[in-house]
This record gives sequence, structure tokens and C-alpha cells, in this order.
Amino acid sequence: MEEVRARRPITAAEVREILGTEDPESMDQIQRWTYDYVSKFAKADAKSAAGMRQRLVKECGLTEEEAVELANIRPTTMAELRSFTFGWKKLILAETLGRILEITGEGS
Repeated sequence: MEEVRARRPITAAEVREILGTEDPESMDQIQRWTYDYVSKFAKADAKSAAGMRQRLVKECGLTEEEAVELANIRPTTMAELRSFTFGWKKLILAETLGRILEITGEGS
């Protein structure tokens, strides 16, 4: 594996794509566990997940971390979305919440 060149939040699908290029025999135990997890639970391909993350930041004013969380979870209802955004301790307008649901629901 390469050395760390930069740190930024990425989606589970992007992690799956990165680790998928490595030989499982060359991975350490944490990398294998991580790859196993993201292979089971990533809900989109890396390209669409990255696009979703970028759109959530640009169109909805979310942080990278918030956008990654929602791109990984892909909430489908307002109640589900509110359960995540409630913990962020910031006010998000109803129209923005609706836009978030539109973005996370695309490609389902």
C-alpha cells in the first residue's frame, strides 16, 4: 500500500474501490476487515457515491463529513434523515432536507 499523502473523508464505496485494487495477501488484518465490511455494506459504486458526496456539499451546504455519512447511509425517508441530522446540532431547512433526500434517493 502507498503512504498517506492526504487525509479527507471518503465514502465506503470509495474505500471498497481503493482496497479492491490490492492483493488480499498483502493487506494487514485491519485492511482485510475493512474491505470485508465495505464489500458487504457499501450501497453504491465509487463513482456515484463520490458524485453524491460532492453534490451534497455543493447543493446542500453540508460538510464533507456530513455528506459522506449520508452517502453511506442513503436515507430514504424524512424521519430517517432527521435521525442523522439531529445529531449535527445545526438547523437544516425543510427544503434542504428535501433536496438531500432527492440526491440520496437517486440511483436506488
